[in-house]
Amino acid sequence: MLTSNQIREAFKHYFEGKAHHIVPSAPMVIKDDPTLMFTNAGMNQFKDIILGNKQAQWQRVADSQKCLRVSGKHNDLEEVGHDTYHHTMFEMLGNWSFGNYFKHEAIDWAWEFLVDVLKIDASCLYATVFEGSASDGLERDNEAASYWEAHLPKDHILNGNKHDNFWEMGDTGPCGPCSEIHIDLRSDEEKATIPGAELVNKDNPRVIEIWNLVFMQYNRKADGSLEPLPHRVIDTGMGLERLCMVLQGKTSNYDTDAFQPLISAISQLCGKRYGTGDQQVDIAMRVIADHVRTIAFSIADGQLPSNAKAGYVIRRILRRAVRYGYTFLGMKQAFMYQLIDTLIGQMGEAYPELPAQANLIKNVTREEEEAFLRTLATGMKLLDKVMADARTMGKTEINGTEAFTLYDTYGFPLDLTQLIAREQGLTVNESEFDAEMQKQKQRARHAAAKQTTDWTELQDGVTEFVGYDLTECDTEILRYRKVTQKNKSFYQIVLSRTPFYAEMGGQVGDHGTLTCGNEVIEVTDTKRENNLPVHITNTLPSDPTAPLHAAIDVKARRATECNHTATHLLHAALRQVLGNHVEQKGSYVDPHSLRFDFSHFRKVTLDEIRQVEHIANAMIREAIPRQEYREMPIDEAKRMGAMALFGEKYGDHMRVIKYGPSVELCGGTHVANTGNIGMVRILSESSIAAGIRRIEAVTAEQVEQMIDTANDTINQIRATLNNAPDVVAALKKTFDENQELRHQADELMQERAVILANQLINEATKTPSGVTMIRMRGERLPDLVRRVAFTIKAQCTEQTAFLAATEMNDKPMLTVLLSQDLVTAGMNAGNMVRQAAKAIQGGGGGQPNFAQAGGRNLAGLDNAMQELEAQLN
Repeated sequence: MLTSNQIREAFKHYFEGKAHHIVPSAPMVIKDDPTLMFTNAGMNQFKDIILGNKQAQWQRVADSQKCLRVSGKHNDLEEVGHDTYHHTMFEMLGNWSFGNYFKHEAIDWAWEFLVDVLKIDASCLYATVFEGSASDGLERDNEAASYWEAHLPKDHILNGNKHDNFWEMGDTGPCGPCSEIHIDLRSDEEKATIPGAELVNKDNPRVIEIWNLVFMQYNRKADGSLEPLPHRVIDTGMGLERLCMVLQGKTSNYDTDAFQPLISAISQLCGKRYGTGDQQVDIAMRVIADHVRTIAFSIADGQLPSNAKAGYVIRRILRRAVRYGYTFLGMKQAFMYQLIDTLIGQMGEAYPELPAQANLIKNVTREEEEAFLRTLATGMKLLDKVMADARTMGKTEINGTEAFTLYDTYGFPLDLTQLIAREQGLTVNESEFDAEMQKQKQRARHAAAKQTTDWTELQDGVTEFVGYDLTECDTEILRYRKVTQKNKSFYQIVLSRTPFYAEMGGQVGDHGTLTCGNEVIEVTDTKRENNLPVHITNTLPSDPTAPLHAAIDVKARRATECNHTATHLLHAALRQVLGNHVEQKGSYVDPHSLRFDFSHFRKVTLDEIRQVEHIANAMIREAIPRQEYREMPIDEAKRMGAMALFGEKYGDHMRVIKYGPSVELCGGTHVANTGNIGMVRILSESSIAAGIRRIEAVTAEQVEQMIDTANDTINQIRATLNNAPDVVAALKKTFDENQELRHQADELMQERAVILANQLINEATKTPSGVTMIRMRGERLPDLVRRVAFTIKAQCTEQTAFLAATEMNDKPMLTVLLSQDLVTAGMNAGNMVRQAAKAIQGGGGGQPNFAQAGGRNLAGLDNAMQELEAQLN
């Protein structure tokens, strides 16, 4: 029986024999593509080639691509663990042709690999072909059907509708018919009862799709029409996990060697067995086994859990797994991080980023688990209160809005809230929850709503970037389109030549101008979309076909270059001071500052920060000239000392930037000489995740401004201290004097409180029930009121109530203190002030024996005091 690793290698070997170049998997986390957060299909890394924005280096390619599907069109999250074949992270085996072979070869080779190489029973296979679409003017894909007839009987070749058998990249872009290969894994008895043809694409867990052959031959325009692609593309994808299930004779992907080692490790950790008939336990183990793979690969590819965008998706997946372990496996402590070594044992050879990043993955996972477990406990307390309030009010249903708050604020999925509520004999109003969820989705859709027109094509070609050498150049518009978002419109312009750097690799995009005669158009930003520099403007030239002159804002570019080059110097200095384990985990550079994230497992000390600064500034003073290698083979770059960062996709040739000991693979812009930076100064150092630190710094003019501001502050302090020569000594003296005055004022306040308390005790009255009622009114400091209350508490220990209705700076305040015997008898100071605070249009609370409330209505103080007295009588 072939293992998952052997099946993966067999696929690569087969297509290597068909003259395909085997490429490594791209990172699962996508960077520099605003349309995608994660690689959700094998074609993502070839998107630029398919769109015609980049020339294919090889016409035939094959690989095993790690993918993640948890949002958008391809969202399998809710099915994960509950069925046998859906996953978040999975491996997609695929082969591609860029303008080379097409349907005939793709179908023949797929058949040959499955039947002749893997020895799958041909009688179990079915193929679907596109049935056609009248709305698109497309006929049935008879071409693909004719090729399948060489391998399959006609009753195993089925028509598929547009949803199943017409693949589209998005609302616009390359698309085309596809042909799916399905397999019937049922017993002979079941097959005799119902033909497999009737179960294809009917969600039967034993009749499943294993391979999809996509024939990209059209381009979908914004108006919905189709036009033929100039170069047709083959894009196939086959899930490795499903193929393992087929070849290993299992009934579930989770029973294969792709998941069983993880499930066994989970079983050992929780002390429960998998497959004993407890569905909740089995589902929980499947969910965790699936999700831990997603979490580990995401972190290895540079995406840490966070509260924004892709980071939030990963955090939600991690919390979903923790919740399943907490609820169904009794895992009250962090545990998933302990599964990482098992995962590395399974997949570390095929994906070396896992063992290389093992410590980081474990630390981040453990910290995230522990943080959510603390949140989980807090959420449980809130849920307990919600359920108690419902029972107090005689309700058997929890408000759906409160359930949504638990979900949105504390990460409680609805089913967890429902499970706990059922244990208390309560239900949750799902319709109210769904209404709140829909409101949130509508807000998100409204914020993200964007309308674009088709690109207006003026010329063929791709952009030549000249910004490494030039700050301005003559150019022409290749294409443009209008975009409307949040009721604002702007234009995206693609030029034939440009000096504008498009935002990438942490460096912001350039801004500047496009000039045509007397007409000057401002470029407000430059983004990268499908590997093209896209210039953002508010208007178009009156004649878009006319020649233009493009010029960047040189001052802003130079400031950005200072900050970008400084990140390289700081990286080298950090490795020298802290150790070679330091690796870049992210950066951001603009004209004003820089941010650099790096791997390190403890706080960087002030002394270490100073050492890093001194080393970086020494390299600046050396005025080291930039050494640039624009097309260096990647292996040669590594031999030169350039580090390849996990989570980045590199080609065979890369640009290398070298300043003395600093050698980096980098596509950004940089100073010609380190001396141009002037100086770098680190402003802060902090933790952003387990094992990830962040430094923020400034360079050049920003350092001068920082020094000027610091000197101005010191001079102002010196002037305040009567121009004392030693500012620190003068400040210390002033601080000590202030502390002494505070101590004296505190003693005086306490003496005043004792005097006032005794006076109020002497003026006390008794209620009909025998309670000593001590009142305070007038304009009083809040601190004095509190001191008086606790002085009375110390002197009057039984049958005593202190009631205060005071004011300070036109703000009313109520205070209630009760002796312990009154509390034992059922009285509650918190309830008393909350009721009385209505008279002053306020609220408050506290402990049963002491509580305070504030408000806005000073005129209501007398009524508030009367309410308090009435509650005592």
